[in-house]
Amino acid sequence: MTTFVALLRAVNVGSHKPVAMSALRDFAIGLGYSDVRTLLQSGNIVFRAQTRSANVLERILEGEAKLRLGLETDFFVRSAKDWKVLVDRNPFSDAARRDPSHLVVMFLKDAPSVESLAALRASIRGPEVVNIEGKQAYIIYPDGIGRSRLTNSVIEAKLGMRSTGRNWNTVIKAATLVEG
Repeated sequence: MTTFVALLRAVNVGSHKPVAMSALRDFAIGLGYSDVRTLLQSGNIVFRAQTRSANVLERILEGEAKLRLGLETDFFVRSAKDWKVLVDRNPFSDAARRDPSHLVVMFLKDAPSVESLAALRASIRGPEVVNIEGKQAYIIYPDGIGRSRLTNSVIEAKLGMRSTGRNWNTVIKAATLVEG
């Protein structure tokens, strides 16, 4: 059995795509996953599964969420090993220690091209700083994400793929669940 983290895109943001964490736990248990735990209200699930493929799990979770929960959203799945790597390879470790709520990890479906990263960086009009490591974009929002013009819509348009973001505090809380 392998431990995974699944992140849902754009659930429980205001009244957008509301889903109870208890329903997510029941959903994952109903799919045969074990040791299912949720984190916060933003759609984060940690669980154990027989498969070793995060990509396969993404497709299963997306399809089954639509059927069983009436929820159309993207899932971003990382194995426990992947999660450890994304924590260890954080290119902004100083920012993570100094101001973790202003460091956001955007989880991507695939590793973006060099060209799309250049387009994203060229679109930045504020103090934000972006770096890509694999299927994650690490972004420092010095003035806060709420006032930034570097929105999820801009990021997705420039990188050419869907994403979901979690601040560094949430990333570390999930790492604790994965390790525990």
